[in-house]
Amino acid sequence: MKLSLGPLLYYWSREDTLAFYEAAATWPVDIVYLGESVCSRRHLLRLQDYFELAEKLAAAGKEVVLSTQTLIESESDLKALRKLVADPRFLVEADEWGAVRLLAEAGRPFVAGPALNVYNPDTLALLADMGAVRWVPPVEMPRDMVKSMLAAMTFPTGMQTELFVHGRLPLAFSARCFTARHYSLQKDDCQFKCLDHPDGLVLRTREDEAFLCINGIQTQSARVMSLAHRYDELVASGIDVLRLSPQSQHMARVVRIWHDLKTGQLSPADASTQLNRLLPAAPCDGYWLGEAGMAWHPDTLKEPA
Repeated sequence: MKLSLGPLLYYWSREDTLAFYEAAATWPVDIVYLGESVCSRRHLLRLQDYFELAEKLAAAGKEVVLSTQTLIESESDLKALRKLVADPRFLVEADEWGAVRLLAEAGRPFVAGPALNVYNPDTLALLADMGAVRWVPPVEMPRDMVKSMLAAMTFPTGMQTELFVHGRLPLAFSARCFTARHYSLQKDDCQFKCLDHPDGLVLRTREDEAFLCINGIQTQSARVMSLAHRYDELVASGIDVLRLSPQSQHMARVVRIWHDLKTGQLSPADASTQLNRLLPAAPCDGYWLGEAGMAWHPDTLKEPA
């Protein structure tokens, strides 16, 4: 089983982003995703910068995947996507169906990202025919559905499965920028307020309970998905790659804990306990069990009904 570092979902300064990936080159992850997948106004790093980072990470022994933008809103967005597809050096993660079409037309293999919302093996087989070599289930897909997908007669031979196991869950995207709205700003004059929130901006209910997290045009969970305590289930389910989503603090330690769990140096319970001290918010595992996403079952491994 491999570890991947998912695409950076937040907007960090250029210096912080470059330093993060310089450090990531030394971390025990097998796959690193690069690129802006949330908002085209986040352009402190350009496409050429990501290509240069990809070269450095590949030289450090990492498999590099370049992620596409999830919501294409303009001709400039489409132009950037075409440039990404036209460069054959690195695998691409398609996060919307226009990218799938362009990659298929170019005859390029790709990763089917979680925003494609693949819920049945026939759709997955179609993607495989178009060139997909790995897929990432939607973040709300429960354990039982993942296992049934992998056991289906039509599940593509050789297709890898990558599961989102650590990080705030990306739930939805909108043409409206919620962070700008929070500051009473227009989207085109957002003043790049996302830079002030390196792990997103948490929304709270009237009862002062953390409910959601806004990240520009992306809505995330307020709680942090953490499945380390269910590692044995992940292995039994046939998952090939575990995706860790970047957070602004303690990411090197997070990766090390997952590595130690994977190599048997830590038990699932011990790994979970250590990770929970490093999260930017309370953990959750509800979606994996087919429950409300914000639910958390740390002590018992719930059996399927």
